Amino acid sequence: MTVIGEEAARAASANSAASHDSAFLDDDTVASEHGEANVESVDVLLIEDDPGDAFLAEELLDETALTTRITWVPTLGEARGHLEGFRGCVLLDLNLPDAHGLDLLREVLESAPGAAVVVLTGLDDEHEGVAAVAAGAQDYLVKGQVDGSLLGRSLRYSLERRRADENAHQLREARLRARENMRLERGLLPQVLLQRSPLEHRAYYRPGRKRALVGGDFYDAVEKDGTTHVIIGDVSGHGPDEAALGVSLRIAWRALIMGGVDEERVLPNLEDILVSERAQEELYATLCMASLDTGDDRFRLRVLGHPPPMILRDGAVEETRVTPQPPLGIFPVEQTDIDEVVLPVGSTMLFYTDGLVDAYDGAPPARLEVAGLRRMVTGVLAQDTSLPQLPEHLVDEAERSNGGPLQDDVAMLLITHGEPG
Repeated sequence: MTVIGEEAARAASANSAASHDSAFLDDDTVASEHGEANVESVDVLLIEDDPGDAFLAEELLDETALTTRITWVPTLGEARGHLEGFRGCVLLDLNLPDAHGLDLLREVLESAPGAAVVVLTGLDDEHEGVAAVAAGAQDYLVKGQVDGSLLGRSLRYSLERRRADENAHQLREARLRARENMRLERGLLPQVLLQRSPLEHRAYYRPGRKRALVGGDFYDAVEKDGTTHVIIGDVSGHGPDEAALGVSLRIAWRALIMGGVDEERVLPNLEDILVSERAQEELYATLCMASLDTGDDRFRLRVLGHPPPMILRDGAVEETRVTPQPPLGIFPVEQTDIDEVVLPVGSTMLFYTDGLVDAYDGAPPARLEVAGLRRMVTGVLAQDTSLPQLPEHLVDEAERSNGGPLQDDVAMLLITHGEPG
């Protein structure tokens, strides 16, 4: 059975306002003194088994400046169909034919977490009221001791308290997510260690997942004992598992380099770590590792299923030719092929992940691929774009080519040999 209250609200009269305690003026009184109605629309779910009490509650609410839409149900069983997704105010009698007491209250609170719940009961028990509020009710009112002004004010205040509680909860959740993301970000986006290296760097990172700060792409650069080592990689898939694995691989790689592990043993050891840390057996990682001895201009490249880097010099863009090898985690890595690439002083090597090359080349199904990205880099550099600005401009161009935001993570690392020419 459903009872719908009047849609038009009526302000309390000046005479009834004067009868209230002058030390406290409620919203109805203030509105009537100014000749205005402070109207708020409220959905009310009245769970009450007594038709007389239900009628009285509607009459009391009719005395307030609230616009109420009242739905009355006499049992908890009938209320269940209305509680899911309900965000108004529940007026709840704690003694129903099919439920009663705090167990009834808890079920209503769990069924309608977005609603404000006000207990309106015939039991004048202070301990019961305290327990009800402690359990999550916004207010505890006793039948026969409530007038329209008190009931309307209780509904308004209860709704505001519920909104404040939700805002506080969302703020706490946002702060927790921010702290978690900051911890991941510190792990994934490192401070590269190139103080004693002849190389300079510019790093760029943007995750593909919404509301995320990090994804499965990773990079790092470390100088150790006269050799500069660089890595960029991409864990297959998207999501927190992939992001966590990317962080693990980046930290493990740095530990192996800083621990003095022989260069040719770094990737086999890294694969052992990937296999032990991945959440699903199908997860793998593509990567490119480059090493340069101080005083030399020849990079040693190990590319495992990853897009090869490009060399930028004097506005020209050159693809590096590398030996194809399977990604890390597909087959056991015992020994990797090494390609040597010359990086003259003044030139820059662009490392990147496939979030760029997987963008559509103007329209689906064609993709940019490496050749399309090379063309795009050449075009951006021709616009007198500086190297520090190149990553952002490349992403903008890739999104224009893609016809919208890129769906995959994007990481770029520009390594310059000495001062750019």
